[in-house]
Amino acid sequence: MSRAFLFANANIPSSLSRQSNSLLVQEGQIRFLGGLDQARQSASNPFTEIDLAGKTVLPGLCDFHLHLANTAEKFDAVDCETDSLEECLKRVANKAKNTLPGEWIIGYGWNHNAWQPPKYGTAAQLDAISAQHPVFLHAKSLHAVWLNTKAMRIAGIDRNTTDPEGGVIQRNASGEPTGILLENAAFLASDYLPQPGVEQTAQKILKAQAFFHSLGLTAVHDFDRFESAEALLLLADRGQLKIRVSKNLPSEEVDRVITENWRERLTRPPFLQPGWLKAFADGALGPQSAAMLEPYEGSQNSGMLLLSADALADLGIKAALAGWPLSVHAIGDRAVREVLDGFSLLRQKERDAHLQPLPHRIEHVQIIHPSDMKRMRDLKVIASVQPIHATSDFLTADHYWGMRCESAYAYQSLLSQGIDVRFGSDAPVESADPFLGIHAAVTRQRLDGQPGPQGWYPEQRVSLQQAIKAYSQPLPGDGKAALLGIGMPADFIVLDQDPFQMHPDNLADLKPCMTVVAGEVVFSR
Repeated sequence: MSRAFLFANANIPSSLSRQSNSLLVQEGQIRFLGGLDQARQSASNPFTEIDLAGKTVLPGLCDFHLHLANTAEKFDAVDCETDSLEECLKRVANKAKNTLPGEWIIGYGWNHNAWQPPKYGTAAQLDAISAQHPVFLHAKSLHAVWLNTKAMRIAGIDRNTTDPEGGVIQRNASGEPTGILLENAAFLASDYLPQPGVEQTAQKILKAQAFFHSLGLTAVHDFDRFESAEALLLLADRGQLKIRVSKNLPSEEVDRVITENWRERLTRPPFLQPGWLKAFADGALGPQSAAMLEPYEGSQNSGMLLLSADALADLGIKAALAGWPLSVHAIGDRAVREVLDGFSLLRQKERDAHLQPLPHRIEHVQIIHPSDMKRMRDLKVIASVQPIHATSDFLTADHYWGMRCESAYAYQSLLSQGIDVRFGSDAPVESADPFLGIHAAVTRQRLDGQPGPQGWYPEQRVSLQQAIKAYSQPLPGDGKAALLGIGMPADFIVLDQDPFQMHPDNLADLKPCMTVVAGEVVFSR
């Protein structure tokens, strides 16, 4: 007989549950939600009562797009998110002083658009401070890397190396690689990075899991690759996985996914389930590789389209016949349109094959032509977006997209069209803290108040209730119940303050004092 827990005297906002102040939890589910006296009377088993003393209960939050192991790797990497190129180089130099010769130096977060003047770093600059170490620095977007000469030599990259399909090796006037690799060119070097074993990856995920619990996340959609999948299986079998994970896998490995039966392998209730197959339709805003309908401001460049509508439809039906929906990265408006064209073809293929329509997604949707919103709704395509990108990127977006930004990071427009919108962070690209994302979605401001009291394109602000729903409600076929209700998994967080009674500017300061997953207190401050 499992013991029950009664979480008593809670403040449950009326928008989430009616006339309730107590939750009775047993066997990982909410057995009763209502008044305290009724909750006590409804308990059929002995229970432990936990007095929340008026603290606020919200549903557990889900980050619909992040990278589990990569987030943990960033804990030990060089923080390259600096205001200047010089400060970034200084941090790499400090890491080099405390790293054995020959060991790789890994960093995350550089953004050449944030440096004045905006400019890429070079291999020569890294050579001057770290000649005895191969250096691999991820751009903030994760769509470019910066290497020193030692790293390029290990990877066999020189003036004779040809650009891979869907990638660019940046070169100087004499044809020599500068050390910057864009898009798929990054794989030329990343394949040479030290590869952690399954046990090491599992330990990284445990570190990330504890961190996510402290932020109020009870579920995540992981976009790391097979190494992460193997580690998650290991943790699930050991009973160490205490966060609900929808595991996504790379679409270019669709044959392996089907042959090795990953859909069945990843079905490990209650904490692990198969998610989506991830494809890429374009690059990113920062390196101007996102595919645009019109060139970037002051440029003839329109970005890089990496996936055609026909190819997406062919990939999608192959995946769908094995039960896998597609999740497609599309940032530029041309890429979004091409993906919608592909999903239109795919929906027809699903009908021809007598399949139920799957919950396909577009990741990021950072700019969308207004005429494509209705198509997105009618095709029942989910918009998986990251609100913190809007406040992080707005200066770069204004610079490269100009007045087109009226349709950029257009969360309220997407919601108003009836599109299913879900929020995430893309950690480690941005912080996984969901309250930073909620703050960005509700205010359209950075933490320092930029760009002003009304925020950036304030008509795209969302309500707090919309933001919490986008961070918590289950996706079709997701298996993760969220909003508080009897019979749902007991996944919730406890806050010292009621966000519905706070000034929106202060939402970013919220931190849970307790996180509960499947009825178990996994974090307590």
